[in-house]
Amino acid sequence: MNTKGCLKSFPDAGLALVVGASGAVGNALFDFIGEADAFEKVIGLSRSGSPSIDLTHETSISDAARSISDLGLPLRLIIDATGFLHGDGAEPEKSWRQLDPLHMAHAFAINAIGPALLMKHFLPILSRDGKSVFATLSAKVGSIGDNALGGWYSYRASKAALNQLVRTASIELKRRRPEAICVALHPGTVDSALSAPFIKSGLEVRTPAQAAEQLLAVIDNLTSAHSGGFFDYRGDTLPW
Repeated sequence: MNTKGCLKSFPDAGLALVVGASGAVGNALFDFIGEADAFEKVIGLSRSGSPSIDLTHETSISDAARSISDLGLPLRLIIDATGFLHGDGAEPEKSWRQLDPLHMAHAFAINAIGPALLMKHFLPILSRDGKSVFATLSAKVGSIGDNALGGWYSYRASKAALNQLVRTASIELKRRRPEAICVALHPGTVDSALSAPFIKSGLEVRTPAQAAEQLLAVIDNLTSAHSGGFFDYRGDTLPW
C-alpha cells in the first residue's frame, strides 16, 4: 500500500489513536496511519501499552483519555479495533442450548459496553473544529436485517447493541460537534486469531494489511452526513 497521500481529508497537525493496537487489524491500522504522515502523532492503546487500557475497567479508559487530552493536540481520529468472539473455552453458540450467561456477559462487556465507555470518555475530547472521526469495528453478523442463518447469539447480539450505541452517540455528538463523525465499520473476514477457526473454503479472506487499507479508505471518504452509519470495508451501507 502506498500510504502517502491517504487520510488527507483530515486537517493537519492532529492526533490519531488506535485502541486495540496489539491485535492483527489494530496493529495494521496503527502502522498504516503512521506511514500516511497525515497526523502529527499516532498512538496505539492496548492492555500491554502505555497508557494501559482495559475495556472492562472504566478507570483505565478515563485515565487514558485524560492522558491523551493532556498532550494538547487536536484529536482527529479514534479507531476502536477491539472485539471478542471466542476464547477461554467459549465458542460462538450454534443453538440456544449453548447459551451461557458468563460468556454472554463477557461478549457484551468487550463488544458493546467497552466501546460505549470509549465513546463516553473520548467523544468529548474530539476536536471541535474540522473533520474528526470515531470509528468502531462492528460486524455484518450484528445486522438484524441481514441475519438469515441464526447462531452466534452472543456475538450477533453484542455487535447489534454496539451499532445502536454508535447510532445513539452520533445524535448527541452532532449537537456538540457538528463536523464530527461516529460510525460502525465491518472489516470483512480477516486472517486473524479471531476469525481463523471459522474460515471456510471459498470465503473471501483478506490479510490485516488489506483490511486496514480498505477501512482507512472508507474513513477518508466519510463526511458528517455519514455519522451514525454502519458501513462495510467497501463503504457500502449495511442494514441494521
